[in-house]
Amino acid sequence: MSASTTEMTVSEAARARKFRQAAFVYLHVAILYESAAYAMWRAGMLPASRMLGPGWIWLVAGAIVGALVFLGLLRWQNVIFARIVWAVHAMRLPSLIGYAFITTVEGAMTRAFYITAIVVVTINLWMLARAAWDL
Repeated sequence: MSASTTEMTVSEAARARKFRQAAFVYLHVAILYESAAYAMWRAGMLPASRMLGPGWIWLVAGAIVGALVFLGLLRWQNVIFARIVWAVHAMRLPSLIGYAFITTVEGAMTRAFYITAIVVVTINLWMLARAAWDL
């Protein structure tokens, strides 16, 4: 076995480890989001309408999406998929920053909730980027 073949194996193993780490971090973020959504639903903070349906449907849909992304990162380990997940997840930051730092009226959620979400999203983006761009 040549040195380059051994290097490739080590490199591939490192890449696979980064995808596993990103998958499990994403799973924990999904659990955190589901838990927050469930708590808001129980407190009557999620809107229910005829067009969008009741809150429990969105809780189930969120759990399914979270599980599919977790399994996709864990089993598929595709860089394009990881980059798409990273980009979609990054789109959460502007609204979180707006509620945490820009808005002057504090609503039902405290600023600490949004600041914590910024930290969680940023950690998740970091782990996804490590896998997607082999950092």
